Amino acid sequence: MSTTPSEPRHVPVMLDRCLDMLAPAVEAPGAVVVDATLGLGGHSEALLRRFPEVRLIAVDRDPAALKLAGERLAPYGDRATLVHAVYDEIPEVLERLGVPKVQGVLFDLGVSSMQLDEADRGFAYAQDAPLDMRMNQTAGISAAEVLNTYPPGELVRVLREYGEEKFARKIVEAVVREREREPFTNSARLVELIREALPQAAKRTGGNPAKRTFQALRIEVNGELTVLERAIPAAVAALAVGGRIAVLSYHSLEDRLVKGVLAAGAATTAPPGLPVVPEQYQPRLRLLTRGAELPTEDEIAANRRAAPARLRGAQRIREALK
Repeated sequence: MSTTPSEPRHVPVMLDRCLDMLAPAVEAPGAVVVDATLGLGGHSEALLRRFPEVRLIAVDRDPAALKLAGERLAPYGDRATLVHAVYDEIPEVLERLGVPKVQGVLFDLGVSSMQLDEADRGFAYAQDAPLDMRMNQTAGISAAEVLNTYPPGELVRVLREYGEEKFARKIVEAVVREREREPFTNSARLVELIREALPQAAKRTGGNPAKRTFQALRIEVNGELTVLERAIPAAVAALAVGGRIAVLSYHSLEDRLVKGVLAAGAATTAPPGLPVVPEQYQPRLRLLTRGAELPTEDEIAANRRAAPARLRGAQRIREALK
């Protein structure tokens, strides 16, 4: 069934909380807000609707998402500028558009609802599909290529580091054995292999036993953590004084990275023991959340994809001195 702008396939996670967090910075006339992860445009549409004078710059690496979101946001005309880019390219995007500083940035990380729902993208372990997992299907290597070509040691690293998979070695031993017999092409075969490779006790807890491996492959294929390491500091640097950033993460690796960048910006860099902290050592950010905020039980009941979400935010309180 086709999806039109009036039939969105997803419910934006923690939408009202994200808008409330950004509101003090973006409700003034002329404010510019960046949606770093456009997806199907749910957060973007809500921003444009709630803040009638805001200008939106939205980026996504997925051409299919840009097309659908473009249809959805068409009624807002030139208030919305959509750009095909990865979110660590935001500084270049803003420079091209002649925008020196912005008042708000929103990240909704991870895989989008559209990518999960499109069977042929290969993101979901619950249905058989080609093992692709590329957010931009015009570039990069697929999950099948990772499984079929990476040396065993490198595959173990990917599963341990990005999937936090305790049984990475067992799974990789089975993958290497199977790929020599026949290369991997589809997800169902991988899911079955993981089920057979894991001990019985591991299969009784924590949901689908393939979840961590699929997460690891997706992160590796799209370079998600490497991109995020560059993107969050770049987004903070793009904020005007008074500007705000809100970041939704969906697993501990993302959240840990976001927490580190925002906490570092909110800390003094002065050597210990100084009676007065000079301006160049003063914090650049003020944290807007105590720890990570979680979705409510009601939201999780209405939208199961909100369950793992963690929201962090910060406000720019001073420029970095050059």
